[in-house]
Amino acid sequence: MSIFNIKHYVKELVNISLPIIMGNLGFILIGVGDVLVAGRHSTDTLAAVSIATAILNCIMTFGIGILSGISPILSNYRGENLNARKYFFSSVRFAIILSFLISFVMLGCIPLVDKLGFEAKLVPLIKDYMLITVFSTFGAYIHAAIKEYLQAFEIVFIPNLVTVFCVFLNVFLNIVLVFGWGPIPSLGVAGLAIASLIVRYVMGLSLYFYALYKMHPRNYHRTGFYKTLIQVGLPISCAILVEFVAFNIIVIFLGKVSGVYAAAQNIICTLTTVSFMVPLAIANAIAVKTGYANGAKNLVDFKRYSFIGMAMATGFMAISAVVVTLFPSTLIGFFTKDAELIKITVPVVIFLGIFQIFDGLQISLAGIFKGLKNTKIVMISNFTAYWLISIPLGYTLAFKYNLTILGFWISLIVSAIVLCIIMLTYFRHCLRKMEAQN
Repeated sequence: MSIFNIKHYVKELVNISLPIIMGNLGFILIGVGDVLVAGRHSTDTLAAVSIATAILNCIMTFGIGILSGISPILSNYRGENLNARKYFFSSVRFAIILSFLISFVMLGCIPLVDKLGFEAKLVPLIKDYMLITVFSTFGAYIHAAIKEYLQAFEIVFIPNLVTVFCVFLNVFLNIVLVFGWGPIPSLGVAGLAIASLIVRYVMGLSLYFYALYKMHPRNYHRTGFYKTLIQVGLPISCAILVEFVAFNIIVIFLGKVSGVYAAAQNIICTLTTVSFMVPLAIANAIAVKTGYANGAKNLVDFKRYSFIGMAMATGFMAISAVVVTLFPSTLIGFFTKDAELIKITVPVVIFLGIFQIFDGLQISLAGIFKGLKNTKIVMISNFTAYWLISIPLGYTLAFKYNLTILGFWISLIVSAIVLCIIMLTYFRHCLRKMEAQN
């Protein structure tokens, strides 16, 4: 393949992924804003928010994962020259139903906080944050569904620009509601939750009206779409849930030892999540392009988008690994001035850098499998790597060998390597099968 051809495929992926990177970074910077403001308010506030979001994200992400099946399904329809535009209201209806189901599950988890053994002073703060956040699920799911719908048509600039705007809105609301301003009292943890609720509704409703204006969709209903969405989205959801629970259960385990360890894990996860938004965006672009190529039965484009996308995602995370390894104290200093918290967090950053390289490779492979609508392998490999290897190994290293947070990150590196091996092996199998069929 010539340099010209490589540039063409890189440009195609960048044109889709760049606005998504902007939006993904904006989305995660909303969370970063929460961490920054919480850390400035108090270490207890940061610890409580860290634990509450660890619990809620495990549940909320399950639904977000199912909705992420919208984009690859509609991309395949477009490749097959089918009318994909008509599935707008079906996507929205599905998101609404899903948001109600997930909200009830989240509400049912709040009483369990009393039984998980957290520090007594943190329990009421955790429960307050969770209760308010439950009611933001509707806005979050509408936003996720419509963003996926538009992404299938490679409409990515305006949806992600909305997210960037909401970063600044979230920071403003956090400062006002957490610390108080004029007649508005200081609400602490509750203020953080209220700010997130407002921002999620702004994001969801903005995209809804933009999609109505841009796409002029007509009402259409076909139950077969829901079935396909569950078939493709459910394994993606389970894979994301497995990974999220693995990361967030670390926060819960460490939070039972001390709130400062939970805060340390939150800061480290925030760092890796910020950099992860770039390969995640590239993976979304890979899913759209490979999905279209798969629907059109174009094996050449499928292979080129796959391999070039993997190189882009892994290469970026290698650069990120160098940056976080060289400047750990500076990066941690953005989030906290607590000397004990900095002392615990800085040594872990080296392990974070190693983990990031394999994380970039695995998410690009997941994007390829989404494009193929073959998502069960993503679920199986994530479960094997994180639950059969990472959690047992991490718990042993953390508490039997007294490595605490370092033990968990060593196990995460091992699991990421195993995950990449499984997915690369299956990807090679898929390529051979496709070549034989063509």
